[in-house]
Amino acid sequence: MTQAKQTPPAITAFFDEATFTVTYIVADPATKQCAVIDSVLDYDANMGRTRTDSADQVIASIKAQGLTVAWLLETHVHADHLSGAPYIQCQLGGKIAIGDQISQVQDIFGNLFNAEDGFARNGSQFDHLLAPNEELNIGNMTMKALHTPGHTPACMSFVIADACFVGDTLFMPDYGTARCDFPGGDATTLFESMETILSLPDDTRLFMCHDYAPGGREYLWESTVAASKASNIHLAGKTKAEFIDMRTTRDAQLSAPRLLLPSVQVNMRAGHMPPAEDNGIAYIKIPVNQIGA
Repeated sequence: MTQAKQTPPAITAFFDEATFTVTYIVADPATKQCAVIDSVLDYDANMGRTRTDSADQVIASIKAQGLTVAWLLETHVHADHLSGAPYIQCQLGGKIAIGDQISQVQDIFGNLFNAEDGFARNGSQFDHLLAPNEELNIGNMTMKALHTPGHTPACMSFVIADACFVGDTLFMPDYGTARCDFPGGDATTLFESMETILSLPDDTRLFMCHDYAPGGREYLWESTVAASKASNIHLAGKTKAEFIDMRTTRDAQLSAPRLLLPSVQVNMRAGHMPPAEDNGIAYIKIPVNQIGA
């Protein structure tokens, strides 16, 4: 099936300013089945408390539109927000899916956090692992999963008709591209993944996972392949070698995301908290002097 000839999906976006994250409901207008991409569980790091405000907005919209959830998709193991997928699944159903290279991420961070003996490193916490170029049905729509690593080893971009949900691979043209300095990240691999995305038809709509409103402009999260090729500040007019040098230099100057440690610890478990200890309380670990210089 040629993706670009499908009926375009109905897309509803939710922006979480606390984590600069965009969550998407992607629905088949004909059957009312949908997927939720990159959902958010609110987390107060100072108090160690979760809330469901962001996920509840998504749930309310799904109910208002009369939709049925088929899939809860993660573009990657996020390092800047906790996933709301298990909460939404509990309320509305659907299967939680991520790229099948998740085991690499689980190996890396399972070691960092000295995860419990029962922590599986084969992705079995997720309902489905997506192979590169695998296709899923969302009602009458077909979604293709492109393996687009570089930011993390397990990154996927999701192509549905004329839309591509790029995760943290690309940002809006005036902000650039994803960092590659997390364990398992690689600037060369990211460049090659962006070539894959930008080989899609020029009129393909690109939907970003984040926006940071550079220069104080309004928040934006939709671009096109053509616009990204022509004006992305990290790519336009740059050779592969120039991009790798820029990305590596820039990454060395970046601070770790505010919610890196809780996010990865939870998201590598498909959005579930670490198992409760013998007092019935779940704990987020903070490895001391292990992140950054």
